[in-house]
Amino acid sequence: MPSRRSALTLFAGAGAALALGTPAAMARPAHPRPFGRYGSPSRRLDARTLYVDPRGRGDHTDVRSAVDAASGTGRTLVLAPGTYRSTVLVTADRAELTLIGASGDPRDTVLVYDNAAGTPKPDGSGTYGTSGSATVTVQAAGFTARDVTFANDWLRSDNPEYTGTQAVAIKVQGDRSAFHGCRFLGHQDTLYADSLALTAFARQYYRDCYVEGDVDFVFGRATAVYDRCHFRTLTRTDLASAPYGFVFAPSTAGANPRGYLVLRSRITSTAPDAYYKLARPWVPSSDLTAHPMLTVRDSHLGAGIDAVTPYGTMSSGFPWQDQRFAEYRNTGPGARLTVPGNRPQLTASEARAHTAAGYLGDWRPYA
Repeated sequence: MPSRRSALTLFAGAGAALALGTPAAMARPAHPRPFGRYGSPSRRLDARTLYVDPRGRGDHTDVRSAVDAASGTGRTLVLAPGTYRSTVLVTADRAELTLIGASGDPRDTVLVYDNAAGTPKPDGSGTYGTSGSATVTVQAAGFTARDVTFANDWLRSDNPEYTGTQAVAIKVQGDRSAFHGCRFLGHQDTLYADSLALTAFARQYYRDCYVEGDVDFVFGRATAVYDRCHFRTLTRTDLASAPYGFVFAPSTAGANPRGYLVLRSRITSTAPDAYYKLARPWVPSSDLTAHPMLTVRDSHLGAGIDAVTPYGTMSSGFPWQDQRFAEYRNTGPGARLTVPGNRPQLTASEARAHTAAGYLGDWRPYA
């Protein structure tokens, strides 16, 4: 199987096929209607809609310039199939921005770059760090994405000298951020579901999404609901034994009553059985009062998850047992209660509070 980067390079400008998914979209000729049912520059849905097409049939050929042009609030960017290689920043003054993959298949529309935490900045001022490595950063409130892939194709194998191997596909900080039918591809720290400040309890909703990675690949302090999502743990050629990594690493602020909620989802793996932990708490040095929270319920945990010791500890002073970790009615080999003390379970009464409505309040992106 080709690496993610080689797949992207092979098909760049013609569509989007990454490590997962078929390359069928790549072989398609240029479609006469690249924006599908969403109009075109000559048949614009409304004055606040912009069209992006790498072949030059839209208002812009790249996503970054389109986002920069989409000033104000309530703008929509319709993205024609293609691989868009650049970093993108959605600043806080671009509230209610919507990105739509025009084909309806997220494999066709890919936003990708390859910075890592240890990548040197061009101006010589140091390295990017974890946050700076993100392909896409969303600071605006009310951001929505549909049928888009967000990826970081930086590879450890290409850079064995790096110690900063975090490589974020997207960092989401804004309140009321929603992703429907999207894909998030990377290795370490793929999806950074965060907030703008310790006191900002940013709410995020992910529905029918796919996320892959290895180390802490869903992490941060947001209040985030993952509904009917698919999480995929990857094989690692640089390690010979378990553990390969962790799916979740929440860093929920201590004052926030709601952290990560995973419901009606599934976790699968390309790695050997039991080579992955479900989660570990992240208490960053910038917030030693963090009290990480994760609830996984009504989900299928595949054999890749270690059923005996599904949780780990990142920092010795903050053991996972002291955090807000819980499960409820999960199934699959990775959910077996082989050692009940290692798997805190909600009661039926407690579980009633762990719903999308309970976490997101008056915001109802799932309605």
